Amino acid sequence: MRYAVFLIPLFFILHTTHAQESLSKDVDYAYLEKLIAITRANYPKIKMYEDRVIVAEYAIKKARLSYFDIFNFSYLYSPNNNTATISPTLLSGYQLGFFVNIGAILQKPSLVKQARGELALVQHDKESFDLNMVSEVKKRYFTLIQKRAVYKVRSNAALDVESMVSNVRKRFEMGQESLEKYNQVLVMQTDHYQNLLNAESEVLISKSSLEELLGQKLEDIK
Repeated sequence: MRYAVFLIPLFFILHTTHAQESLSKDVDYAYLEKLIAITRANYPKIKMYEDRVIVAEYAIKKARLSYFDIFNFSYLYSPNNNTATISPTLLSGYQLGFFVNIGAILQKPSLVKQARGELALVQHDKESFDLNMVSEVKKRYFTLIQKRAVYKVRSNAALDVESMVSNVRKRFEMGQESLEKYNQVLVMQTDHYQNLLNAESEVLISKSSLEELLGQKLEDIK
């Protein structure tokens, strides 16, 4: 009972103190916008969408220039020959020809319209991916902030438990606590250290997940 009475106040002190902490104070929105800008500049898939837009714009220009394909010029040179020929020609000299492909005239507007539609689709895909990318950067950044906060809470709790273990050890050495209760406190300390290691691992994983989008280490971003 003495052990329980000793632990219960400590439990509520730890959880009341840490419950008052908020993630909002750790969020730096200016830094977050910088992370988003860096992701836009470095993430390969964003560059892929930008290249697709360039290709689609080129396709429109190509479709417009193809209007010249409907016109065809030709010429024929018939030399003026005074010698007798079996089949005399009516015209001599250079003969020019100009041809217009009517079918191509009817097709070109639809081809240009199709190219514009494909550009619009690519732009919509790029805009959609950009929105998803921004959301993903924010989610991974907030997750990292959360994991760091959890690590901080567990680190403080581990220090508090360490202090408690020290006090119980002294009481045990003075014969005021049993070996069983002393061992229970040591087990509690081990659990807290394990939780602290898990929290540290989650921080590193979250950091790596965010850096995957950034294309560089967070330590290099000021």
